[in-house]
Amino acid sequence: MKTSALLVAATVASASAFAPAPQAQSSTALNESFFKTIADMDLFAPKKDQNNYGARGKKGVQTGALSSRSYVPAGLTKAQYEKIRADEDKKKAANYDRNVKKAGVFTDYTAFYTKRGTDEGGAWMKKPNRGHDMAKTKYDWSGETNQAPAYTGVGAIFGKK
Repeated sequence: MKTSALLVAATVASASAFAPAPQAQSSTALNESFFKTIADMDLFAPKKDQNNYGARGKKGVQTGALSSRSYVPAGLTKAQYEKIRADEDKKKAANYDRNVKKAGVFTDYTAFYTKRGTDEGGAWMKKPNRGHDMAKTKYDWSGETNQAPAYTGVGAIFGKK
């Protein structure tokens, strides 16, 4: 009797071990709100325009001041070296400002092509004062593999040297 009761208990235990456990419906509301919060984060909220082109002028980036322990090239005084560094900073700022003014100003290639009066016969090439308007294209179409562009002008296309 003890043996049969033990056998029945072992059978029930092994059968229940392989039966799926009842699961309650788990809510993912916490996870959804957590991930939505992360996905909707605006990492640039304090300064929305900090990555815009031309924002370097607002960031206060400047060349450090020379101290008594700073490097000064041989043959120069500290004042002379400071003046050279200040002049370089002015040149760099002027160049950056000049490029910022040009930012986002592009010539549409189709408009450029139409404006110059291009046609299939090439009559536009015989017009006087064609000027030197250039429109950039996205790729270097020269076919060269080196980094320096080898294309030097329209004449190369038409066999003129």
